[in-house]
Amino acid sequence: MRSLLMHNPIVAALGWIIAFLFFTVLPLLVLLVYPPPAGRGFWLEFSVALGFIGLALMALQFALTARVNRIEASYGIDLILAFHRYTSFVAFVMVLVHPLILFWVQPETIQLLNFPVAPLRAQMATIATLAFIVLIVTTIWRKQLKIPYEPWRLSHSILSVLAVGLGLGHALLVGNYLGLFWKAVLWGAIALVSLWLIVYIRLVKPWLMTRKPYLVEEVIQERGNVSTLALRPIGHDGFRFQPGQFAWITLNITPFSMREHPFSMSSSGEHPERLEFGIKAVGDFTSRVKDYKPGTKAYLDGPYGVFTTDRYEDAAGFVLIAGGIGITPLMSMLVTAAGRKDDRPYTLIYSNKTWDSITYREAINDLKAQLDLTAIHVLREPSQDWEGATGYVDKEMLDRYIPKRRGTRHYFICASPKMMEQVERALHDLDVPITNVHLEHYNLA
Repeated sequence: MRSLLMHNPIVAALGWIIAFLFFTVLPLLVLLVYPPPAGRGFWLEFSVALGFIGLALMALQFALTARVNRIEASYGIDLILAFHRYTSFVAFVMVLVHPLILFWVQPETIQLLNFPVAPLRAQMATIATLAFIVLIVTTIWRKQLKIPYEPWRLSHSILSVLAVGLGLGHALLVGNYLGLFWKAVLWGAIALVSLWLIVYIRLVKPWLMTRKPYLVEEVIQERGNVSTLALRPIGHDGFRFQPGQFAWITLNITPFSMREHPFSMSSSGEHPERLEFGIKAVGDFTSRVKDYKPGTKAYLDGPYGVFTTDRYEDAAGFVLIAGGIGITPLMSMLVTAAGRKDDRPYTLIYSNKTWDSITYREAINDLKAQLDLTAIHVLREPSQDWEGATGYVDKEMLDRYIPKRRGTRHYFICASPKMMEQVERALHDLDVPITNVHLEHYNLA
């Protein structure tokens, strides 16, 4: 069975879904073994059920964000983080509805909101709920609130621990269902697993990263306000990756600081002795990349991602669609294919503002001599003598350039959310099979 899960992605994906659902409802299944306390009606029991499922969902979020390679390889980090956001919101709703039903069924319990005189179990529930509210608000509206990524990530971890830890403490102190020793042991085990995942993420993984350091070999200035950060492994062989994957980079600080950032590799997957990352200056960290000197120490956690041509060896060819810095993972696909002497056709449709802002412009042109590559540059603000494609990558333009036998190719899109949505819709209208369309987002948080 283990071998089957490892070698069949569909079976593995279904297996993880079943496991998630099982552990979500496990607390309720355990509660069914014994009858509920006497004198409690349906709505009160329903409130308790929502509380337990919400708490279980909250605890499972630590597993979703732990970057477990086997889980990530089944879905991709984009899908996992989208699922994490969705299930966190579902848990949030359940946690809020739980006390609201209680207050409706037993109005006298509203006095538990009087924090100074409330019992410890109620104080824990209040703090856990407030932590959860702040966590959700600062996540959904992080950009509007102008919260930098690094402080947000640290506060996100602290608030998550508070919400789950105090929520569990509340359930244990209430004791109506967890009074039996072995039921308390079940939730204790859930708490210990959650604690281990936190320790693994915050301590074990950073320690493992310190054993495989990298040094900045050079920083190359590219067109489009992009810097290519070239890293070389020190004292180890680095890691092989599939073209299109990404890694988390910690630069010039200890990995224990948890100040890491995800970037796609732009170099060949066949050369782990030198890893390159295309980084566009759009924020505090990315704007400083160009200033790092050769010899600066770096640490990597990776590779991650399923946005790669290597998963589709039977494809007749590939259509790569990029906008701006979205060229980075697609560039890795192209240079890897060139190194492997891949004879399949590649079509690159690359959207930029101007001719001078096209990142890797010269390198893309050079690749035409090594690959069966057709490169179509699309400019939004072309010069008067520009004779190529202009405007936006829409249905009409795609119909002009993609193969007529649409299902024989796989399509990889990396661009701004608006462009990806537009291109995905256009490909659907052009009868491209949905299974042949693959997306990669810029931001993971």
